[in-house]
This record gives sequence, C-alpha cells and structure tokens, in this order.
Amino acid sequence: MHLLPTISTFFIVLSAIFMAAGIVRIKKHQDIDGHQKMMKYAAVSAIIFFIIYVSRTIFIGNTAFGGPDYLVPFYTVFLIFHIVLATSGAFLGGTQIYFGAKEKLSKHRKLAPWASVIWFGTAITGVMVYVLLYVLYPGGETTSLIRAILQN
Repeated sequence: MHLLPTISTFFIVLSAIFMAAGIVRIKKHQDIDGHQKMMKYAAVSAIIFFIIYVSRTIFIGNTAFGGPDYLVPFYTVFLIFHIVLATSGAFLGGTQIYFGAKEKLSKHRKLAPWASVIWFGTAITGVMVYVLLYVLYPGGETTSLIRAILQN
C-alpha cells in the first residue's frame, strides 16, 4: 500500500471539505467565527499535505506514471496542469489568509471566488493524480531527490 500518498491525498481532500464548509458558513449563515475556524482548518490541512509531500519527495521520491506508454504525454500535461493549479492555489490561499487576518475584507471577498475555484480544482486534480498513480495503474519507478543528487 502507498501509505504516505494516501495520507497526503486525504489531507488535501480534507482541506477542500473544510474550505467548502467555511464558504457555506459565511454565505448562508453569516457565521464569521465558523468561517474563520473552517478556513484555518483548511489551511492547516493543506500545510500538513505539503509537509508530507515535500518530505516524501526528498526522502522517498516521486512515483513515475506506470500506465501505458501512449498515455504518458496526456498524464504529463495533466500533471503540469495540476502543479500550476496547486502553486496558484497555494499563493492565492496565502494571500486570502493575509487579507482575512488584516481585515482587508473587500480584497478578501473579491479574490475569494478565484481562490476557491482554483483550490477545489487542485483538490480534484490531486485526487485524480493519486488514482492514476496508485489505483488504476501500478506505480512506476520511485527515485528520491537525495538519491538523484548523490548519484550525479
């Protein structure tokens, strides 16, 4: 079983669930305290994901796509799309946390739809990457960053 990828994927999904709960709390109930709490949980879940992902990349490695060769170009484009979404989502999420904490609420509200759509896209594509690497196809070769550096 692929324990660390499963755990990290769980945390990115949990982050999206908390974010959705935070959005519902602010939209329907005007529950500012509940919104802030859910968004903090979403941020912590995303940070836990990131710590697991980076640690795994450095010490264990990333798993190559193990599916058929004809799908490799499609998987690669999809993975790049996911990485762009994740990077953008992390930046926008950090910006949203800053705007919310500094009570720059007009900027926070203006950016929120973009940040949330990108983060939901990140979570969905992240789960799809997990499914492609560990569920639908056997994982390919795994090489850690440390091993790759030491071999050169």
